[in-house]
Amino acid sequence: MPYTKTAYQEAIDIYHKTGLKSYDWQANLVASVMAIDDEGLWVHQKFGFSIPRRNGKTEIVYIVELWALEHGLNVLHTAHRISTSHSSFEKMKKYLEKMGYKEGTDFNSIKAKGQERLELYKTGGVIQFRTRTSSGGLGEGFDLLIIDEAQEYTTEQESALKYTVTDSNNPMTIMCGTPPTPVSSGTVFANYRESVLFGQSKYSGWAEWSVNEMTDINDVEAWYNSNPSMGYHLNERKIEAELGEDELDHNVQRLGYWPKYNQKSAISEKEWLDLKVNALPVLTGPLHVGIKYGNDGSNVAMSIAVKTLSGKVFVETMDCLSVRKGNQWIINFLRDANVANVAIDGASGQNLLASEMSEFRLKAPTLPTVKEIITANNMWEQGIYQKNICHADQPSLTTVVTNCEKRNIGSGGGFGYRSQFDDMDISLMDSALLAYWSCSSVKPKKKQQVRY
Repeated sequence: MPYTKTAYQEAIDIYHKTGLKSYDWQANLVASVMAIDDEGLWVHQKFGFSIPRRNGKTEIVYIVELWALEHGLNVLHTAHRISTSHSSFEKMKKYLEKMGYKEGTDFNSIKAKGQERLELYKTGGVIQFRTRTSSGGLGEGFDLLIIDEAQEYTTEQESALKYTVTDSNNPMTIMCGTPPTPVSSGTVFANYRESVLFGQSKYSGWAEWSVNEMTDINDVEAWYNSNPSMGYHLNERKIEAELGEDELDHNVQRLGYWPKYNQKSAISEKEWLDLKVNALPVLTGPLHVGIKYGNDGSNVAMSIAVKTLSGKVFVETMDCLSVRKGNQWIINFLRDANVANVAIDGASGQNLLASEMSEFRLKAPTLPTVKEIITANNMWEQGIYQKNICHADQPSLTTVVTNCEKRNIGSGGGFGYRSQFDDMDISLMDSALLAYWSCSSVKPKKKQQVRY
């Protein structure tokens, strides 16, 4: 966000008392992070930044934390691993000593791993170092919240920590990390980045060094583009030593590339997009409708499937809405469309919808058994691999399909799907696979022929 004033120079001056010298890019980033408005409040109540590994991104945090200590603020520094949070504690303690402060006389330190603490006596400033849990931080208040290794920051941890700075007169949260890898568990960092880049977050800032698309790992220009510390402590020789077979890992870790889908999804983006059609195919026959009530009972999704002239099945999602909106939107669609069959799954709502369909004199739906649900999931997987399915690449459906994993159903080796992320509703895909199952399984009635 635009600003005219910043507290960064004082922070840089304090940092230089350690005998270290900040890089130009670090000072420039701190200037944005510590921007203040006319009332002396932080311009960015939240600031996130993503920088490839070994560039010195955590020094940004240390610069701000030293300033916070000197101004008597209460800071919570969190990390994903105990080793990372302890390393930050050790480094900050070392920086205080380099500034001439003596432990016991000028500051106090508690070294219990996972619960480290530094207090500067003259100002009362405190930094607590913690590893993140789903309950850590509850009931405590801080002025500054640091989320290190933010790519591992989960929604459960966020719900426990985001309110810890609410009572502060001038709160700020800083998130720093690298783009998520296929094994990263967090979603908050990626979601925050997306919301800021699309202008959907107030009082928020974002910075990243990255490539926009997968890039040749030998592209030296890309190394300099994505690594602001090249020419300082990073050089071409060091990066050459890192090069290996894994092109994706190099792009994420060294070039700052943000994958647009989860690499470990049971259905990959390539597999799904191979089924995409650029124009609506010629449709034959009536619609088959799949309706899925979410496992938590909060949402209901509806999709359709219809056969095409080429013999494939075209699938499309109609909507996914809160069950609080009722079933009338579903009834209206079923009443107006040419529907061959409706398959409904989800104990939380299937019987109620079936009853409402009966009241409106609609054809009785299919309520699949567990065995049939297992069959439907198998048919969906086979339909994707055998390319019997086609679709128009709806963003919502594509996102859910390419970020799912398998789960066991029953004791006979059956499987279903679940979303890899808490904020993506798998019922969207479940409704589509139900519609596909219905369209592929229900045989059209043959016309009676009479011969003489």
